[in-house]
Amino acid sequence: KDIEFIDSYYYNKLELTRFSSSVGKFVGFTEQGVKIAAAWNNDASFLSGEKALKEVYCLNHVQIEYNNML
Repeated sequence: KDIEFIDSYYYNKLELTRFSSSVGKFVGFTEQGVKIAAAWNNDASFLSGEKALKEVYCLNHVQIEYNNML
């Protein structure tokens, strides 16, 4: 419940858009990023793929990383 997956996209050191698993969609931070986020949010297969990445990256590795830190 406390794990959040964030996937950010940058261009020239400027964050354009970000997917957050707690929000469940892409959010744009620039004019171009808002357009990109809207297009990606309207693509159901791409959006569901991003949502699945939380399980792939976070939930499958959290116990391993937690044990390594202890």
